[in-house]
Amino acid sequence: MSETGIGIIGCGVISGIYLQNIARLPGIALRGVADMRREAAEKAATDHGVPALSVDELLARDDIDIVVNLTVPAAHAPVGRQILGAGKSLYLEKPLSASLGEAQALVDLARDSNLGIGCAPDTFMGGGHQAARAAIDAGRIGTPIGGTATLMLPGHERWHPNPDFYYSAPGGGPLMDMGPYYLTGLVNLLGPVAEVSALSSRPRSQRTIATGARAGEKVPVELDTHILGLLAFESGPIVQMAMSFDVQGHWQSPIEVYGTEGSMRVPDPNRFDGAVELLGGEMLEAADRPYGADNWRGLGLCDMAAALREGRGFRADAALALHVLEIIDAIDRAAAARNSIRVESRCDRPAPIEREIA
Repeated sequence: MSETGIGIIGCGVISGIYLQNIARLPGIALRGVADMRREAAEKAATDHGVPALSVDELLARDDIDIVVNLTVPAAHAPVGRQILGAGKSLYLEKPLSASLGEAQALVDLARDSNLGIGCAPDTFMGGGHQAARAAIDAGRIGTPIGGTATLMLPGHERWHPNPDFYYSAPGGGPLMDMGPYYLTGLVNLLGPVAEVSALSSRPRSQRTIATGARAGEKVPVELDTHILGLLAFESGPIVQMAMSFDVQGHWQSPIEVYGTEGSMRVPDPNRFDGAVELLGGEMLEAADRPYGADNWRGLGLCDMAAALREGRGFRADAALALHVLEIIDAIDRAAAARNSIRVESRCDRPAPIEREIA
């Protein structure tokens, strides 16, 4: 099997799992890492046996085919343009960009340059979410009519030593941070969204960092952190969505789907594993399906690399990521206007995973 060379720009917290999984996923090989903090790149390079490079040096490498952009959301578009401009295909950590217009420009640039573009999250490819998808497709709950999607917690300043970007505009907030997991998971289950309505609030104007060298420092909050939305799917279901950094605790499942003949609880969309519970107590175990155990972040990158080698489509593609970002943008605009907003883009439901990606 030929290997696709991978480079990484951005060696922050999320890079660790990508670096680990690139080494164990088939058909991809790490060739180099870069970060504006030289010490971060050097540590990652030492830990994984590759060179620490400047961004320009990494983009000049002939043995790198896809560059993974793990920078903060506000840098996704400018760094993405730089990667595509160097003739490399692009895979981004979510979201596709901090703004819908910049994301569309990235997608257009990739298309015009005949390059691939993919985007996390890829957790919907895990065994738990694939088990839920298979149950819906098999009619186990009848025709889906509705559901809930819930991410409510006190805020990332409890554990992150530098949480500023979670509360900065553009690119911050619970909807932009965690919404892509829930929305991508829902699109995998139910298809594209046609319309949204929403309300939002900002209960606190600042947050206090709880850990690390900056513990006790205040971080300003520049955007709403408690968002409630309604999602009308093109296929018919209406889903209630709650995304919040202001809730101390709750009793809601991450995702529930209700049908004419039954209901199901779906695992946390930030994970690959977890069991699906059907009404009546039947459990569908993720471990019974491919990628049903462990953290497989980077699986979407592996699928993209194989697809580019084989000349086929891949699951965590630009159309899916752009549609999810438009939903987020529409929720923000609907909350600001106290109105309903149509979602113009559409995407296909990603192909199900029946076997491991070769």
